[in-house]
Amino acid sequence: MLSTPGHLISLAARGFARLSEARLKPLGFGVGHLPVLVALQDGQAGSQRDLARFARIEQPSMAQMLARMERDGLICRTPDPTDGRSSQISLTEAARTRLPDACAALFQGNRDALDGFTEREATQLVALLTRLIANLDRAAGAAEPPHDF
Repeated sequence: MLSTPGHLISLAARGFARLSEARLKPLGFGVGHLPVLVALQDGQAGSQRDLARFARIEQPSMAQMLARMERDGLICRTPDPTDGRSSQISLTEAARTRLPDACAALFQGNRDALDGFTEREATQLVALLTRLIANLDRAAGAAEPPHDF
């Protein structure tokens, strides 16, 4: 049971999360912020609903995360000119300034995790995981493809 793909992938995901969290924390980011950072990194504002859909999490969870990110000075909200009930969300200058260092830290984490893998093995692993995720999405009836983080 402990050598099943599901269990091993879960262990790997937790390991990546711990490594990423340790490297992102000094920069003022958390692993949970990644989908929002990715969605907003091009400087385009987005709505909470759009961000929740992109991150594939429920709106109440997104609302809580955005409140923490706003408190920490990572995002700002402006009234949506077309819908008075919602806000447009964008990264603050401070978040945009630290984002390249966060990306570098995450890419280094990936390189560290793949230490000893050949380039071919790393490429094959990514291809296999991509197929696995597509199978899981199909089995769960997911409507949207996974996003790159």
